[in-house]
Amino acid sequence: MKKFAAFTLLVLALVLALPVVAQDDVEMIYEDVDPTGATVEFWHQHSGEREEALNAIVEEFNATNEWGITVVPSNQGGYGDIFQKMNLGLVEGGDSLPELVVAYQNQAATYQLVDGLIDMRPLVESPTWGLTEEDKADFFPGFYTQDIFPTFGNERLGFPPNRSLEVMYYNISWLNELYEAGAISFEGAPVTPDQFKEAACAAVENPYSAATGDPSTSIGYQLSYDASRFASWTFAFGGDIYDYEANQYTVNSPAAVEAMTFLQGLYADGCARDIEEAYGDQTNFGQGVTLFTVGSSSGAPFYGTAVDEGAGHEWSVGAIPYTTEEPVMNLYGASVSIPVSTPEQEVAAWLFVKYYTSTDAQATWAQASEYFPVRASVADGLADYFEANPSYEAGFDLLQYSKSEPPVPGYDFVRDAMETAMAEIMGDSSMDVQARLDELNEEANEILAEQ
Repeated sequence: MKKFAAFTLLVLALVLALPVVAQDDVEMIYEDVDPTGATVEFWHQHSGEREEALNAIVEEFNATNEWGITVVPSNQGGYGDIFQKMNLGLVEGGDSLPELVVAYQNQAATYQLVDGLIDMRPLVESPTWGLTEEDKADFFPGFYTQDIFPTFGNERLGFPPNRSLEVMYYNISWLNELYEAGAISFEGAPVTPDQFKEAACAAVENPYSAATGDPSTSIGYQLSYDASRFASWTFAFGGDIYDYEANQYTVNSPAAVEAMTFLQGLYADGCARDIEEAYGDQTNFGQGVTLFTVGSSSGAPFYGTAVDEGAGHEWSVGAIPYTTEEPVMNLYGASVSIPVSTPEQEVAAWLFVKYYTSTDAQATWAQASEYFPVRASVADGLADYFEANPSYEAGFDLLQYSKSEPPVPGYDFVRDAMETAMAEIMGDSSMDVQARLDELNEEANEILAEQ
């Protein structure tokens, strides 16, 4: 069986996913720098098995690189924790900052408001330190260009080690029971919002027969208040949360209003509810008392563990139900950025990034982390892994339909406002969604203007 039937479409879609960015002439400023003996502190958010895998990659680099560079990985908490520490360090003058840091595109843009990061183009393009043309061509184009910022003169403020998608997790076994009992009118995973609602509401009255959790708590969907959920559902309803031509937020677009009204209706009808504790939706999904959840594709290993320890049902991932002709998937992923330090440390940091995103390291990282690889050569070698992990393959096949959240300064602060608005809308069935999102849009654009 051919494992990459969608591969050509994927590459084409990723080429078209972002606007073409003209590359300015870049001054080669690192050619005479000697990184021998440099130390690079690397702030990241990985824990558990992912941290172990990353540490192994770092150890291999430290033991084999010809310059005696030492990378020191350091878990600094979650993305939000790192963002706060970076902002504080930049305010204090940069002495407490690392030489390499995990950063989403909007976070990198915020750091660059005070020139906190280096432009990586002189390193990527360097005859001495850079990538070959063959290497550049090996990266999925949409991933490769996502960290180039037209708003900062086409500077490259990051480099991608991985990407993931926002996907719908669904209980295959429970859906089969609902269909066989005549409780739903369709077979398989829901494709449209109407089908999603039909199944979510049916799940409340028809608990999964093999559930290991309390059947009386059965629910169709548990929603986390998160800006990526907001964006993903808006994308699925055919809209966007940002107007790139006007450079303004559009979180009150007709599609956003329709999406939030749809979710508000699920709450009002008793077919959806909040997540009461961290990863509670994942636990309840594993126990067979929650039919659907939405989250990052990189969470699949944790869902697998939850199911294995719970009801043991069949499950998979799919597109968030959509009103468009094809799915529209929220593609995201933090890149790694290089804060301003010394030329020697900046070159050393880049040399680790180059190693971290090499084919061999990527093959290890993709399978250990369940993130999607950023190189085609790695994807081509994952046939056996796809066969053993069908949910990973299902997510990979959806990459061709991807789009991204806005990579603009201050989006972290806007995200907080989006989450608050979601909680208020879901908590009050009488709330005027249009009016609340109008308020949110005004607040978001005020934050953007301040940035």
